[in-house]
Amino acid sequence: MNQFVLRQHSAPELKLFPHILEIGVVKNSAIHLHGFPCASENCLRFYFIQDGKFEWKIEGRNYTLFPGDVALVLPGAAFGSPDDVLEIGTFLWLYLQVSTNEECTLATGSWSGLSAAENIAICKMLQRDHTPVLHKCQEAGSILRNIQAELFNKDIGFETRVNHLLDDLLIQLARQCTRMNNPGRDFPKTFMALEQELRKNLSHQWTVDEMAGFVGLGTTLFNEKVKSYSGFSPLSYLINIRISEAMKLLKRPDVSLTDIAFDTGFYSSQHFSTTFKKLTGYTPSQFRKNHSRTK
Repeated sequence: MNQFVLRQHSAPELKLFPHILEIGVVKNSAIHLHGFPCASENCLRFYFIQDGKFEWKIEGRNYTLFPGDVALVLPGAAFGSPDDVLEIGTFLWLYLQVSTNEECTLATGSWSGLSAAENIAICKMLQRDHTPVLHKCQEAGSILRNIQAELFNKDIGFETRVNHLLDDLLIQLARQCTRMNNPGRDFPKTFMALEQELRKNLSHQWTVDEMAGFVGLGTTLFNEKVKSYSGFSPLSYLINIRISEAMKLLKRPDVSLTDIAFDTGFYSSQHFSTTFKKLTGYTPSQFRKNHSRTK
């Protein structure tokens, strides 16, 4: 593999891929002073170590990276050598343009073939479980090399292939984040983390795919795990959380029933009232009235 750098706006190979800001390979056979200063970029950056050992600083902390490791640098984070030294070795990198939604969550662009739910789940995972250095992630190196080959060879279908490989890169890194943060697959712990996330954003219309993605499981296995752990299906468990939070809000006379309905994720006041009565035996108004009497 020869050294190269392709940059957006100057490399014709990237004309069809405005979301790839930079891609390259460096093979460093001698130490370079003043060769790798710490700097931040407004994009997602991936560095894969092919050979050598590198001392890098990411988000203010020093890390040692070995072959097979990946540095995952979020937009705006400072990254580089703490001593401004480029060490001996070979690494590959790619800068990917991402956007940020209203919830400050990363999002890929229209180029991605990920479903909306997968996109949200993977980007949240990369942020929430952010691990600046992912160890033994050889898959990332293979994907970066394949992207480079597609860009240079331009065989039929290369545009689609490159974008698929970018999706694959995000999936592999999200899975590696999950494996490193949950090495023992401590489901009760991750389940509690999921419940906290659901309670923080109950107005969101969560899907099973999103919830499964949050804990890093496939939908089928997630359904089985939740059923085994809680006795409920994921959506039934979510309804119970919505009702639980609604009961807390109903004890506050200053919050209207309509606001409670929407804040806890029901489609309408009628949907809220029907579901609440089905699970508690009382309408929301009756529950509020009874609570005010017992105060």
